[in-house]
Amino acid sequence: MTDNQTRCGFASLIGAPNAGKSTLINELVGSKISIVTHKVQTTRNRIVGIVMHDNCQIAFVDTPGIFTAKKRLERAMVDAAWQGADEADIVCLLVDAARHRVRQETTDIIDKLKAQNRKAVLILNKVDIADKPKLLELAAKLNESGVFDQTFMISAKTGSGKAELLNYLAQNLPEGPYLYDPESLSDMPMRLFAAEITREKLFLQLQDELPYNLTVDTESYDVTQKGDIKISQVIYITRDSHRAIVLGKGGSRIKNIGKQAREELSKILERKVHLNLFVKVRKNWVENPERYMQWGLDFDAKG
Repeated sequence: MTDNQTRCGFASLIGAPNAGKSTLINELVGSKISIVTHKVQTTRNRIVGIVMHDNCQIAFVDTPGIFTAKKRLERAMVDAAWQGADEADIVCLLVDAARHRVRQETTDIIDKLKAQNRKAVLILNKVDIADKPKLLELAAKLNESGVFDQTFMISAKTGSGKAELLNYLAQNLPEGPYLYDPESLSDMPMRLFAAEITREKLFLQLQDELPYNLTVDTESYDVTQKGDIKISQVIYITRDSHRAIVLGKGGSRIKNIGKQAREELSKILERKVHLNLFVKVRKNWVENPERYMQWGLDFDAKG
């Protein structure tokens, strides 16, 4: 490759739920583009994070966790993850090394890659808290599959090991022109990004299954004459009985959620944000094909 020859391509991050894909992509991009919570299956749609490294534009695709899907939304999420892998130039399988064992979901992913005669890059994440002898045992066991071309040991939390991964990808993605503006960090529309930030705060505040039964729509996103951003969002829930849980006593919880989302958006966007939240019941929002289209998901996915 000549000094001025550019490279560009897609590197898909796949893995079991809670492997740390969203945390890693935020670390690689250097800015928050994907929401992160302690709950599994937080990411619902494919998110592209754009990294410039040397003369290469790396488009990282953060995908939903891959697991045994049962419900329509779950099937659509898993389908999106595999579609992201199918369309990628390089597939990166992220494994939570701190577990010191191979999860069944990870085994299933490896088996499917093997069946497709597809090579991948193995990324062992959370090595900062993993037991080193067990880490090496885990790496050896996973590499017995013959699926992996390279293995990288990374801490998405500290950034350790990311330089080696970026160097490898920058050298192995195909030659070609950049697909995105070099100044861009993501391809996600701001209306959807703002909704995702609010959904993250809901996930962190609410317990049990309720977060999976709600969604957030940005109804308006406007820039004022002063340069501030005025956002209006609706939180859709499936049952009227959930309204009191989301609102909290005297509206305390929804106020706190709005405050946290507003402060984070202001920090990321580097300007003052005005955020208004409303809660509405829509029993069958999960069966609305238009919502899947908005997320880039296949409503009829088989999982």
